[in-house]
Amino acid sequence: MASYGRRSSSAASRLFFSSSSLSFVRPCLRSSGTFDPLRQSFRFRSRAPNSVSTLALTKSGSNVSPKSLPRVFSRRNVSSVAEQTVSDPAKSSSWGKYVVGGLCASAGIFLWKQYSGRDPVSSQEIPSSSGELVLPAKVAHAGLPGAFIQELHSACEEDRIVFDLDERDTHGKNMNSYHRADNIPDVVVFPETTEEVVSIVKLCQKYKVPITAYGGATSLEGHTLALHGGVSINMTRMKIKELHIEDMDVVVEPGMGWIELNQYLKPKGLFFPLDPGPGATVGGMCATRCSGSLAVRYGTMRDNVISLKVVMANGDVVKTASRARKSAAGYDLTRLMIGSEGTLGIITEVTLRLQKLPEASTVAMCNFPSIKDAADVAIGIMHSGIQASRVELLDEVMMKAANLANGKNYTEAPTLMFELIGTEAYVLEQTKRVKKIAEDHSASNFTYAESQEEKDELWKIRKEIFWASQTLQSDAEILTTDVCVPLSKLAECIAEAKAELDKSSLITGVISHAGDGNFHTLIMVKQDSEEDLIEAKRLSDLMVHTALNLGGTCTGEHGVGIGKVKYLEKELGPEAMKVMGSIKETLDPDNIFNPGKVVPSKYCY
Repeated sequence: MASYGRRSSSAASRLFFSSSSLSFVRPCLRSSGTFDPLRQSFRFRSRAPNSVSTLALTKSGSNVSPKSLPRVFSRRNVSSVAEQTVSDPAKSSSWGKYVVGGLCASAGIFLWKQYSGRDPVSSQEIPSSSGELVLPAKVAHAGLPGAFIQELHSACEEDRIVFDLDERDTHGKNMNSYHRADNIPDVVVFPETTEEVVSIVKLCQKYKVPITAYGGATSLEGHTLALHGGVSINMTRMKIKELHIEDMDVVVEPGMGWIELNQYLKPKGLFFPLDPGPGATVGGMCATRCSGSLAVRYGTMRDNVISLKVVMANGDVVKTASRARKSAAGYDLTRLMIGSEGTLGIITEVTLRLQKLPEASTVAMCNFPSIKDAADVAIGIMHSGIQASRVELLDEVMMKAANLANGKNYTEAPTLMFELIGTEAYVLEQTKRVKKIAEDHSASNFTYAESQEEKDELWKIRKEIFWASQTLQSDAEILTTDVCVPLSKLAECIAEAKAELDKSSLITGVISHAGDGNFHTLIMVKQDSEEDLIEAKRLSDLMVHTALNLGGTCTGEHGVGIGKVKYLEKELGPEAMKVMGSIKETLDPDNIFNPGKVVPSKYCY
């Protein structure tokens, strides 16, 4: 038998569990014949962009995959988590501990035999992180049948099928998010071709095993949480395929990172213009319909994807469009899949629209007496017809974080950062116009980044502001909000939000892609403080409802996941939700693709 991870002992186990979890205590039989309870911890944490992750180590193949695994003895309670610890009898000071351990182990054997045929997922109501009950209809089980494991080994090379507990635990968490789940994946698989993805999906369909796509692990709304266990399909080994310089497009696979892609394109005078968080991959960017600071000039992911290849629930590989830069042929399947968050199919190939690197650029920044003044200038720039490529707003709290993290001495006041691109003459002319608009709104300290190194450093500081904000409170985690409103409502929305944030006992900051009405609130939550988490969620909820009341959306670029499901009906109406539910049921009739995400449970299955 294969070992299920390094957090184990061959000693007898002491199991502590709530009464609601008695029926589904999860034993795992080891080669020594003793029970190895899987320990689970789902406290949210953040990961810096340059930290070493488990994924980086798996590129050369995992060395912990089992040689064979004919059977899996596992049942997981999906509505509560048993706290489980392992004791060492060699260190025990009394025979009583042996007795307790033996009794608990015996009870575990009895309960497992008694309930091993039961179906905990389909018979329980599962509370999501949003508080809504998610009913995983048609997801047959948590845990994997032995026959599924055997067939999986014929679908993918053995060293790319990982049962190691640490690896599964990593894939079962959102590294930059407060969202949590009671389950982790039962297995992590690293496919390298579309054909392997097809085989994995067909297996999951055959055995009704949930499948969750996984990429750069930068998502913020619980998109990659394996709510019902199953397979986590890590796409990071699928990279670039072909570049068409004359057509200004590139065909990539979902594991390609946008930073990595632009490094490849730069010597050829091209770039891909979307810039979400560092570490994001193209597949996840498609799945969440992401954007970033350059969206004000180049649009979001839906505007920069020409076509996709998607593996559907029955194993069919669908090409959503040709490589032509525009088409009116049939339904727009490309846009249907972009933003579907892995709930309708698995994206295995993406054709991206590219842009020429600009001839010249200017980067400038200035300060304002209030955040409303800064937002008003952003609106004024857009109304003037100036083609800015970036208009970013940071409040005084975020500027303080930038100083602390980078050893800078920027003025700690509401700040706008601009980027203008084009020819030298155009950039010079537009910069003068931007300065005039800013000065009309009491701007001060209007400064330029002169060299390319200074420009790159300034945008690097902005891109890494999420991690920089951790310097504001060393014992805190970060809850991030994401709303977007019509441009004319941006100043009002940010001013209202800022007034409420300043009343809170928590440290909070505001950053905004001000050129397109999108802004985020970063809320510091003390680790393990339920009181702080409740207050942070209250503030997040307040931000969303403020935006919705102004004709905005609950998410401008982070996506729905599990965190924003509860707001969709208010934003879109029940009729739209019924259509979404019908699409989900039609394309994924057995609910194997990322179940519990995007569409509220009452509208499907």
